[in-house]
Amino acid sequence: MTTRHQVTRTTAAALAALLALTAAGCSSKAKDSGKSEGKPDAGGVKTGQGVTDKTIKLGVLTDMTGVYASLGKSVTQAQQLYVKQTNADGGICGRKIELMVRDHGYDPQKAVSGYTELSPQVLGFAQFIGSPFVAAVKQRVDGQDKGLVIPQAWSASLLGSPYIRVIGNTYDVETINAVDFLLKDKGLKKGDKIGHVYFEGDYGENALAGAKYAAEKAGLTVVEQKIKPTDNDMTAQVAALKKAGVKGVVISAGPRQAASFVGVAAAVKLQAPVIGNNSAFSPQLLATQAGPALTKNYYVASPTQPIGTDSADAKKLVAAYKAAYPSAALDNGVVAGWTAASVFGEALKKACTSKDLTREGVGKALLTINAYDSGFGTTHDFTDPKAPSSRETVILRPDKNATGGMKVVREAKMSQAAESFTVGG
Repeated sequence: MTTRHQVTRTTAAALAALLALTAAGCSSKAKDSGKSEGKPDAGGVKTGQGVTDKTIKLGVLTDMTGVYASLGKSVTQAQQLYVKQTNADGGICGRKIELMVRDHGYDPQKAVSGYTELSPQVLGFAQFIGSPFVAAVKQRVDGQDKGLVIPQAWSASLLGSPYIRVIGNTYDVETINAVDFLLKDKGLKKGDKIGHVYFEGDYGENALAGAKYAAEKAGLTVVEQKIKPTDNDMTAQVAALKKAGVKGVVISAGPRQAASFVGVAAAVKLQAPVIGNNSAFSPQLLATQAGPALTKNYYVASPTQPIGTDSADAKKLVAAYKAAYPSAALDNGVVAGWTAASVFGEALKKACTSKDLTREGVGKALLTINAYDSGFGTTHDFTDPKAPSSRETVILRPDKNATGGMKVVREAKMSQAAESFTVGG
């Protein structure tokens, strides 16, 4: 795999060193926890790590206090709601689901340490936020632990593993579809320049690969602006892209960076439309000074329809979420968390039918799911670990009057460029 899909060398080296230390400290515990792997219960169902005759434990490595705090809270609460409803209906395979939640605050040390702590205790992970952190444990997941991990991360570097399974399109494919929207719907044409503001590391560099591919296909020129997750003021980036004369901008960063960029762009009259990847927006931003600019000139590429979409499944989830968390904001993190939990749940149900609730059994069960619809406009195919579960992208627009703060401006679509793109190539 090319270096553009990897975390930066410094970050990768630090995470690898940390993983080696934490893995060494817990190796005996991990070995002991797997002694019952494959032993059948009274009903003939094979069980292993994280599974008893009464419970199935799943890990959650989230961000409640860092750069993706709003996303992490919504994803986690949605998964807790899924577990609550599933357990109320009798659980899965006669067992109650239990989530073991750890907040890593988007800190590398906490993320890797959290994985090392929980892995020996759980069947798998229903959530793991942070492409660099998931990439850091990928070798251990594939070679030693072999428990299903569903990341809240969409980097192409995570593909190829039978155990780490990306839901929706990867950042490169999503960005290709985002550029297609700028071309088809916002008037960009051959010869134009597009700006790309992106986080250093796995997320941003994977998105950049997609932007460059789409630009090459369409005859555009990409003007790059690399930033760090700690960079919150986008004044310099706006100035540079305005000077370059860009006609559109892609943002592969967090909600704070997107709000700053769009707000500053409006102030200096940079009229170019701006579109962000799926993790570059939070509806809480609509209540800030950047709110009016976001509703006027900002778009979001999403793997699914928004939480406020007009469907029976969406309305049911909104009602249940409001009842469970009356003071919590509704956003697309609710959709992402619910979808990931329900996908894991479907794999557990199929594994139960096959009488194999071991890590291997659950992994094999997921490989049989080829047309899963979580109720939000996208059909997912998990039969090929080398591919994302979908190449379709929904284009959303902030709307303070919509439930969840987003409305659909273009339904799920796979562009011609996204169809021809070799993911991870």
